[in-house]
Amino acid sequence: MANVNLPAPVAFAGAALCALGGYLIGVVAGPDTTSRTTAEVVSYDADSHELCLTGDAVADLQESDDGRLCGTWRSAQRSPRPQEGDQFRFVVMSSEGQGEVSTFIYGDVVE
Repeated sequence: MANVNLPAPVAFAGAALCALGGYLIGVVAGPDTTSRTTAEVVSYDADSHELCLTGDAVADLQESDDGRLCGTWRSAQRSPRPQEGDQFRFVVMSSEGQGEVSTFIYGDVVE
């Protein structure tokens, strides 16, 4: 077996191409990432933190029911409380435990 020595620029170019190829394969074949979308606030209950949203972005979500998404709102403490008619930018996460599905809405009112 013989040793093969490549010039440093050729080795770096080869490594860069491998990394780029891996990234592209990961983007195309990898899992979908969450995306922030905007919807309109239908209602918000401050006691239970239940937030309901509607709009085109909500209609496409698996968690929505008849074009309406309701779940527990999670946000930073200084965020303004959502009111009916507000535009709301959000990400949805669902978890299933003990036969029950919990929906959490992370986001804030668009100012």
